[in-house]
Amino acid sequence: MTATLEDTSTIPTRAHAPRAAHDRSAGKRPGMRILVTGILVVVAIYFLVPVYWVVVAATKTTQDLFATNGFWFAGELALWHNLSEVLGYDDGIFLRWLLNSVIYAGLGAVFATYFAAAGGYALSRYSFRGRGFVFGMVLGGVLVPGTATALPLFLLFSQLGLANTYWAVLLPSLVSPFGLFLCRIYADATVDTALLEAARLDGAGELRIFHTVGLRILTPALVTVFLFQLVGIWNNYFLPLVMLSDTNLYPITLGLNAWRAQTDRLPEFYELTTGGVLLSIIPLAVAMIVLQRFWRGGLTEGAVK
Repeated sequence: MTATLEDTSTIPTRAHAPRAAHDRSAGKRPGMRILVTGILVVVAIYFLVPVYWVVVAATKTTQDLFATNGFWFAGELALWHNLSEVLGYDDGIFLRWLLNSVIYAGLGAVFATYFAAAGGYALSRYSFRGRGFVFGMVLGGVLVPGTATALPLFLLFSQLGLANTYWAVLLPSLVSPFGLFLCRIYADATVDTALLEAARLDGAGELRIFHTVGLRILTPALVTVFLFQLVGIWNNYFLPLVMLSDTNLYPITLGLNAWRAQTDRLPEFYELTTGGVLLSIIPLAVAMIVLQRFWRGGLTEGAVK
């Protein structure tokens, strides 16, 4: 009795089959890849051109700003002179505005992210009466623009005696309906019930489980919420405009607008405004660069297997 062996040299292996299918699909649609790349390039230019203009404008004097091409440098670079004028004007009021923005945006983003994580985790992992109603109210809060609530908040804070204080801007920043919504959705997709049950069997309490297990799993969502909240509070203009009248409490957006409003009478304020705008975007750029490495998913994939 003889045994025959099949020639397996022509049979594709499992490892090669998906790769071959991917190569074939990629080869069939080169036009789609070119289209997508072109759209991304246009979007990138759209967002980078204003930043480039700010950098160029900050290097010019007021005369050069209007006498030369706005998208190219002048013969004389006045960047360091402009920045020194920004930092030294009115006994360093710009640094005070910068510190105020760090307080408003930093504390507001941290606490808003924590509260959103706690609320989203609770709505996702615990069953209680009225959970659907609460989540519906959160979705309703996402649809309400911040400008619509600024005046009612001002009236409320005026009655409480908190208008024209740090609390008038900080307290409304602690609530992020979109962040809570995002944390709820992310917790539904990533927080495994079996992992929580294992922690309970080990004797961990609910708060400890949330802080040691839930927050670690929600890290990508927390970074997203933090960045959205940080940028939103940092760029917020209308709420501080309504709440604050003391220039020492101004955030950087309100202070720069006060400088810009004086350019019609005092053209030298153009140099202060452009230099201040350049300095104002540096903290946000640093935050994006530092936090982007945490912006990835799958941190606990397979943890319960």
